[in-house]
Amino acid sequence: MNFEHLIQINDPLNPFVDSMTREQLWEGLVLRAEQPQLFVMGLDSCTILSREGNVLERELHYGQATVRDRVTLEESRSVRYDILPTADHVGGSLTMTIEQPDELQLFLRFEYATTLPVSTDQDAVQTQEIVKSAYRENDIDTVRLIRQYVVAKQKPGPLH
Repeated sequence: MNFEHLIQINDPLNPFVDSMTREQLWEGLVLRAEQPQLFVMGLDSCTILSREGNVLERELHYGQATVRDRVTLEESRSVRYDILPTADHVGGSLTMTIEQPDELQLFLRFEYATTLPVSTDQDAVQTQEIVKSAYRENDIDTVRLIRQYVVAKQKPGPLH
């Protein structure tokens, strides 16, 4: 199953949405790659097994379950997560790409490719829609948390 959607980061027509720079968004995406437990509910810990150039090999611990993945960072452009399938976990990939059609607009595109089979069976279709909805909600949370990180970083305080 493949799934893709776009979240608008900056909306020049909505004064109630705080604007973010491309650099701030990128910092948030790097933070999510390096400290995913801040972003992923149910994730107990993350161990970065190796870091070579722009590639991280990670081990994610969810209770008794362990998932290994590879994160590829393309500076100020995209982050790709490749999850290896196991008997317990669906494999696949997630790519988050920054899109900036002009200096006022900023978007984040989420592209999922999973090993979930596409089916027209009613139960399978319902499951696919539930998975897509969960992905979308998680991505909205990711953007919300990045916004919080940007605001917290801008405030003067003892940690800055």
